[in-house]
Amino acid sequence: MSKSHWSSLSSELTSLLNLQSSPIAITFSNVPPKGAQIYEGKNPEPTADGRTGKVPAGCVFWVKATNRTFSTLREDHGNCSVGSVTHGLKMIDEVAGNSDVTCLFESGWINEDAFSKLPVVRERFDFITYGPLGQTNVDPNVILLRINGMQAMILHDAIPSLRIDGKPQCHIVAIAKEQKEVAMSLGCALSRVRTGMIPTEMTCAIPASRLAEVVSKLSFTRLADNAVASYASEDALRFKA
Repeated sequence: MSKSHWSSLSSELTSLLNLQSSPIAITFSNVPPKGAQIYEGKNPEPTADGRTGKVPAGCVFWVKATNRTFSTLREDHGNCSVGSVTHGLKMIDEVAGNSDVTCLFESGWINEDAFSKLPVVRERFDFITYGPLGQTNVDPNVILLRINGMQAMILHDAIPSLRIDGKPQCHIVAIAKEQKEVAMSLGCALSRVRTGMIPTEMTCAIPASRLAEVVSKLSFTRLADNAVASYASEDALRFKA
């Protein structure tokens, strides 16, 4: 698809949902997309188990990608064991003894069985590129949205099959990429602290191959919602007399 195609869909999506943050294009590849610079930053000293990365967790890149495009290396995601697994960058047995995973198990936040069944990106890619959908020069794999309750309502009305999950938040990227499902996450305590997401925010991942379909269905839903809202508004005037 052309850049104008994705730019047009980004504008329509933003308008239909009244998004406050730009839709983010996420692209997995074995070569850096043309024009995307490698994310700059310094790794802090590794933890005792060897964890470090350019940000606390891969979900932090979602926040940083709202106004610029950049590519990340596998090791840039290395501080978060969970995100490294869901994004196909590491196998579960490679992170099983890490302190962050131990904390999650010991606290009861997630158990080993649930962790082993998390959706993951199947192929181990060398690069993950993030940036505003309206600026992408390549066909992305996943479109990530930061949404509120009303926007979630509209999306669910438009896509009744919308999958609604909780923790960990990052696994919806794998669901969208590998299973081609539109998936929403209520968020997770781990990601909310690391990204600074406000309490009313959630996330939604859309397979890029289904974005035109989603936008079309949202258009119909918004027309229906506007008609119902107009009726309700007029009807409410009777109670102000």
